[in-house]
Amino acid sequence: MVNGLSGGVKGIRSAAVPDAAPPLQAIAAALRRERERAGLSLSEVARRAGLAKSTLSQLEAGAGNPSVETLWALGGALGVPFSQLVDPPTPQVRVVRSGEGTTIHAEMAEFTATLLSAGGPHARRDLYLMTLEPGSVRDADAHLPGSVEHVVVASGRLRTGPVDAPIELEAGDFATFRGDVPHRYEALVPGTWAVLVMEHR
Repeated sequence: MVNGLSGGVKGIRSAAVPDAAPPLQAIAAALRRERERAGLSLSEVARRAGLAKSTLSQLEAGAGNPSVETLWALGGALGVPFSQLVDPPTPQVRVVRSGEGTTIHAEMAEFTATLLSAGGPHARRDLYLMTLEPGSVRDADAHLPGSVEHVVVASGRLRTGPVDAPIELEAGDFATFRGDVPHRYEALVPGTWAVLVMEHR
């Protein structure tokens, strides 16, 4: 359980959750593993993801600082969920304290996604804590076919959903929508944060 998600929002500040750096070596190992599993060259994965081959080579070497957009693109190119690239193997009991966890930043928006739990091979769902600030929009490309997003707003107000049919949510509201179409996340007030369950069918 995440510290502060039970019995209110103790431990979650009204602004953003403190940053935790992406686990670059775990990401590098996952990229190599999934690329080799798929039998693809560096050039082919880079082409599919719309990246320079040199960028992918650096990431596989554990260098660079990949954004949410870069890792989503690579997951799509490799046919695996985003979480499979950022979540290291975990023991039977795992605690993610407030402010900890694998946190990735968006390039064009004041948006972070912290992976709290990744589904295993037979549980195709991932759990994220998202923090957002007003003034920018996180536009997300379509994810893997059959993806569905389930969002509960914990604090603030959020505009989200498919690009052509966004909805507004307040604290305590829940929405679900297709993740395999272009969609967006936009904070409407400071200190907005939400829990996202990404379901891969």
